[in-house]
Amino acid sequence: MILPDEKSPTMPSASQPPPPYMAGQANPNGLPPFPHCRPAMTLSTLPSHLLLQIVHMTFPQTPGIDEGRLERQRKTLYWMSVSLRLVNRALYIASMHILRSTYLPAYDSLVRSPYSSDPFPLPTSPQSAFAPPTPTDIRLGTIQRETATLDLFIALKVREDVWLDDSELHLERDESFKDIFDLTQPRSRLEDLVRVYGVREGVITTDGLAPPYSGYGSGNLTPSPTSGVFRTPAVVHSSSGKGKQIVRSLKPAPLQFSSLSVSFSPRRVGLVLTTAGKSRRTIVETERTRDERLESAAKRLVRLLTTFLDER
Repeated sequence: MILPDEKSPTMPSASQPPPPYMAGQANPNGLPPFPHCRPAMTLSTLPSHLLLQIVHMTFPQTPGIDEGRLERQRKTLYWMSVSLRLVNRALYIASMHILRSTYLPAYDSLVRSPYSSDPFPLPTSPQSAFAPPTPTDIRLGTIQRETATLDLFIALKVREDVWLDDSELHLERDESFKDIFDLTQPRSRLEDLVRVYGVREGVITTDGLAPPYSGYGSGNLTPSPTSGVFRTPAVVHSSSGKGKQIVRSLKPAPLQFSSLSVSFSPRRVGLVLTTAGKSRRTIVETERTRDERLESAAKRLVRLLTTFLDER
């Protein structure tokens, strides 16, 4: 066996470091350069299902020294509400998913009869029902206005639960929940119903979505000289004698849902229009009974809105 001489100029010494690697250059053996290293995965860049599982695993499963398991879990929910969800976008989505699913049964149990409820958030942009959303498709906002009412209830409920666990002398503020379910919940639910019925009738359009009916479709919008409500020209062909006669009419363009809100009281409800100058005015109004279903009031408001647009 012949051992190489370390002093030979053709053999590098074992104590010498290898030559530095330069990006974009081939190595001495003629092989292509090494690919660039991918950035390290962080908590915020994890896939949404993995991040949701990690956040869910923060719930304690055993009792503490001076508090039970449920008390520790309620403190975790409070921590998610006031701290964790404010870190970044990804943690906000994961935290709100857990908070909404946890407190939705308590929210539904407090909805007054005969009012209905549907606070499940809808995406801002339409997506296929069969394709899962990508991270770029997830929107923090939602066109479902009752979702904001549910979030308001969660912010109040998590605080009241933790304060009640900390002290037996704490009295839950029933009037706070009463205000939510006597006024805020039915008003936001009525706005969502007006949106659904208005889009179906073609008098309301949601932001970024085209109107569903061509009669109220987009086109050359012409403002009415009396009211400023935009109208779109529609062409109607009718047979008359020897040929076709073209009759031109103006049909109102649908109103943006973002510019509409509902004024709600035990005896009357109305639609309030907010213009570009931030001025507000009630365009339609109708009476209601105290125990009337919200669906009936929403349908009447949409019928009155249709008449209002046609008359203008």
